Amino acid sequence: MPDLFTETAQRELGQRLARCLSGELAEEFLKTLLTLMSIVFVVNRDYRRNIKGFTGRYQFLSKDGRLTMAAVFREGRMEVVERRIADPHITVTFRDGQTLINFLLTPRQDILGAMLRHDVQTRGNLNYLNKFAYMAKQLQRMLPRP
Repeated sequence: MPDLFTETAQRELGQRLARCLSGELAEEFLKTLLTLMSIVFVVNRDYRRNIKGFTGRYQFLSKDGRLTMAAVFREGRMEVVERRIADPHITVTFRDGQTLINFLLTPRQDILGAMLRHDVQTRGNLNYLNKFAYMAKQLQRMLPRP
């Protein structure tokens, strides 16, 4: 039987995500996306398979310094961190907030194209970025349409 609190929390976070998209608030968008991901990992066995045995540290930044967010995966859990972290496996720096939103919501992420346009700069293992983009797309497909 589904937990009412969990369903309510998922619905509220999904609504926050939709508000972020309409207002183009990149930091709130990323924070909401990461928080929603961390909750869905706990409550959805199929989604949790994405991080079974996975360890990874992601740092997300914007060139203007307005965005500083991280996601740390370890021991089957995901932690959202609102600061710089030590030794990330990948650091992704977006030109600006709109670029972040566009990159995460594009039906087909074109990492190379984004890098060539200087929309996104990466440092570290690009496979981590591909994995994150896949998990974000999978989560979007799970959310009800507003």
